[in-house]
Amino acid sequence: MKLSSLARLCTVLSLITATPLSALAALKVTLEKSSMTASFKQMNVPMEGHFKKFNASIDFNPAKLDASKAEIDIDMNGFDLGDADFNKEVAKKTWFNSAQFPKASFSSTSIKSSGAGKYEVAGKLTIKGKTTEVSIPVSVKKEGALQIFDGALPIKRLTYAIGEGEWKDTSMVADEVMLKFHLVTSP
Repeated sequence: MKLSSLARLCTVLSLITATPLSALAALKVTLEKSSMTASFKQMNVPMEGHFKKFNASIDFNPAKLDASKAEIDIDMNGFDLGDADFNKEVAKKTWFNSAQFPKASFSSTSIKSSGAGKYEVAGKLTIKGKTTEVSIPVSVKKEGALQIFDGALPIKRLTYAIGEGEWKDTSMVADEVMLKFHLVTSP
């Protein structure tokens, strides 16, 4: 191999290794336009709380799903049920125990296409120190330069020990909780 061919090969290899595939698809989440909620029933009355503080890191390219990934950290002290007394109650050890477990997290392990603009995102969900494998159906749509990710994941609160002691009784607060997210991203 001639020296000039070797030099070109080294240059090409250095460019490839200096630019990781995931960096090509890194997206910035616009928190002001994004939301995360938890819906449930208390005494058969629908309730919804909003997570006011969260961070999301999304590297997404539909042509390179193997290199795509998503990570979300949720500040459990930022859960808002619309009432200061309820917010204090849900932070207690019996519910979120946010003093000991200040954040919940999701980390994807795979992303697979399930149709046009639809994906199945598998990963690990950790709430109150308990980690489970979950699979979330996610829709992705483009609006100009923005990509919008919407998804919903049903969970059982007792799986994560949310509502301990007398609150294990699901006649007051249902076991079923729907976690929803709307993430607005830009390149």
